[in-house]
Amino acid sequence: MKALVAVKRVVDYNVKVRVKADQTGVELANVKMAMNPFCEIAVEEAVRLKEQGVITEIIAVTVGPEAAQEQLRGAMALGADSAILIKSDEEVQPLAVARLLKAVCDQVQPGLIIMGKQAIDGDNNQTGQMLAALAGYAQATFASKLVVADGKAQVTREIDGGLQTIEVNLPAVVTTDLRLNEPRYASLPNIMKAKKKPLTVTTAGDYGVDVTPSIKTLKVAAPKERQAGIKVKTVAELVEKLKNEAKVLG
Repeated sequence: MKALVAVKRVVDYNVKVRVKADQTGVELANVKMAMNPFCEIAVEEAVRLKEQGVITEIIAVTVGPEAAQEQLRGAMALGADSAILIKSDEEVQPLAVARLLKAVCDQVQPGLIIMGKQAIDGDNNQTGQMLAALAGYAQATFASKLVVADGKAQVTREIDGGLQTIEVNLPAVVTTDLRLNEPRYASLPNIMKAKKKPLTVTTAGDYGVDVTPSIKTLKVAAPKERQAGIKVKTVAELVEKLKNEAKVLG
């Protein structure tokens, strides 16, 4: 069974994000980029399933600029067998990404699609659900445990009330949560091997998908800086400050 793992190139989570001077978006020039942390978890889970003999082939795919090959090579260094870059230098919104992934699924026929529940740049949490709807696949989101056997996936999901376990038929889309696993580090030999693994570069036009944005960003601004909090010694002092300074008590 093949597994398709979607990954995304984002600003490294250790970098403090800055807004462009013209407020058209986030500054990406000369900024360290990395694989989205939730996508790293998705790659790791696919590799573990391959080590268990459940999966025979892992295909990593991303939509992004030429430089996104770096993240695909990283996925192959972790254990993916091949990769597909759908090249786009413009913003590609979640629905367009889902349509592209659906086209890739039609082409490679994976039994399992694993992807991060969200990307840390847009935080949309949409692409996995949209892909499942477009492709007619079962879906299991926010996975903290995944067991695949006998043409089914048993997924433990993290929900507001605790944990929920569901079973879905394959093919299915599974989106990963933080507690699913801890991604490994790529070894130097595997990094070198990844350079020789096949990486196919395509475009949205090759799949006949229109990626024109349906939502227009008018302005991006940094949030106002918040004042530091204070400590009070007594309840009476707290009440006094809430009443006279914060003006939230009558």
